[in-house]
Amino acid sequence: MKEKGKQIESASLDDSLIVKKVRGRFGKSVIETTIFCGEVTHVVDKDVLIDVCDFVKREPDLQFNFLSDVLGVDCRETLSCFEVVYHLYSIPFKNRLRIKVRVREDETVPSVTSLWRSADFAERETFDMFGIVFEGHPNLKRIYMPMEWEGYPLRKDYPLTGFKDRYNPFGVEKKT
Repeated sequence: MKEKGKQIESASLDDSLIVKKVRGRFGKSVIETTIFCGEVTHVVDKDVLIDVCDFVKREPDLQFNFLSDVLGVDCRETLSCFEVVYHLYSIPFKNRLRIKVRVREDETVPSVTSLWRSADFAERETFDMFGIVFEGHPNLKRIYMPMEWEGYPLRKDYPLTGFKDRYNPFGVEKKT
């Protein structure tokens, strides 16, 4: 791996500074690590999510001080769960990092709004579209769909044309 300052130009699992630091600190709580196009992705246990995020934000050699996005992925057909993906950026070192946690439909994810205020609307959007609940979020409510809306439009089991209701007279009838 060649580093320009602390910026990673190319990386492998064996010599990436980001991989070494996070795996060294959290060990078996890091479930999986991959590098694609020089960018690291760590899948971590949801119980250590806040600790991992706090570490990568405050560690002087990493400084992932910008949360650019939080999103949900419906992986129930392949992994029997949802993934919540955090896209982080280190402004001083110009590095990117993805942190993923896997949760079942009935589980919650700790909110990272205490670390990055930019997580506020992104977590609300993920809740609104996927139904993933962020524990400790200061104002977790729908932002796109009406409050009385039933279902979560970005889940794979949601019909492409939506359900038939007063907003959508051409949708699919709900099964009772």
